[in-house]
Amino acid sequence: MNCPKCGYNNCQIISETTTSGKDFHAGKGCCGVVLFGPTGLLCGLCGRGKRTTSRAFWICSQCGYKFKA
Repeated sequence: MNCPKCGYNNCQIISETTTSGKDFHAGKGCCGVVLFGPTGLLCGLCGRGKRTTSRAFWICSQCGYKFKA
């Protein structure tokens, strides 16, 4: 693969992973314990919105330019 910026032909492919959102909501967990006892702790997991996305990119070894695969 050739770099579109400098034309160098030694590029490497990398994978970039991003996450967004929360795993556990402490406020919901505490309210769940008060209302439903120990099993109410699982209420903190309700509505969780953690998302993980992964994308592949090429990166030039000479100039460091990053472009989509």
